[in-house]
Amino acid sequence: MLETPLTPIEIGLTAAIVAVEGDEPAILVAGDLVAGDSVTRDGGKDEPRAGLPFGPFDPLTHRTFEIGLRAWVEAQTGLTVGYVEQLYTFGDRGRHARPGDTGAHMVSIGYLALTRRPENVTPLRAAGAGFEPWYRFFPWEDWREQRPKILDATILPLLGEWAGRSDRPEPGRALGRRERLRLCFGEGGGLWDEEKILDRYELLYEAGLVEEARRDGRQAALARPKLPVLGEPMRLDHRRILATAIARLRAKLKYRPVVFELMAQEFTLTEIQRTVEAISGRHLHKQNFRRLVESAALVEPTGEMSTATGGRPAALFRFRREVAQERPSAGLRFGGRS
Repeated sequence: MLETPLTPIEIGLTAAIVAVEGDEPAILVAGDLVAGDSVTRDGGKDEPRAGLPFGPFDPLTHRTFEIGLRAWVEAQTGLTVGYVEQLYTFGDRGRHARPGDTGAHMVSIGYLALTRRPENVTPLRAAGAGFEPWYRFFPWEDWREQRPKILDATILPLLGEWAGRSDRPEPGRALGRRERLRLCFGEGGGLWDEEKILDRYELLYEAGLVEEARRDGRQAALARPKLPVLGEPMRLDHRRILATAIARLRAKLKYRPVVFELMAQEFTLTEIQRTVEAISGRHLHKQNFRRLVESAALVEPTGEMSTATGGRPAALFRFRREVAQERPSAGLRFGGRS
């Protein structure tokens, strides 16, 4: 009886570290590549891309995955993170392997981390890291000012063409392409759900419309003479991990007070609203949002005023920590978008 050779597996740790400054949500991008963390382009030339902080898990050094993650983040970026939660395990064969590669298969555990952007950025720069706007990677997700032009100009026509090639559900799927397009992108009278960012990215990947699909050898991408520019690609499957992190954070805003992990100790109601809008990618009605904050009893006044608003002084508030003990679901349940 022939024995099937075992494929060695290594465990990696990848962090999507989010901060908000002003009106801009940002993701921490690591500069230097760690061993094996590179992409082979046509011609066999390694070309680094924007990537998330990443490193292998060392069970002899790191007692837990989270300890290992924090150690890698600090080593690669000089940043100490606060709030951290595990997202998902990413293990597609192509994420670290080249054609014909017989080396260890890398499985990466993704994490979401929230932090306040440090005033001293010297350690970040010294590590070759920095915060970059996350809508640079997902430009179709920012609806704060208007419906993103890239949707009607590029994405929906190409997805419509792709969906039109097959009206029936594909093997293993309950819904056909057009149904999935409507659910993910609100096409044909559907609703745009800001939490479905991962579903939208996966649909673009399946249709062969993002650079990562070509790099991974997807036939739909290879069949296209030229791919559209749909946001900036990232190394490996880091854009998929980032989409997963944004989706988790957008959902969690509605049932946990995680927004305050990104705020200063004292803030105005306008600053809270702009932070929530930045993360969710949508505009919120000012008075409705303030009523929502008040009814949720998430904040309390400090008795001080801020004069840094550029207009009339605004009352300062702080997070009311008791709310975490008062009820299990303490978030900002703003409604959906039509």
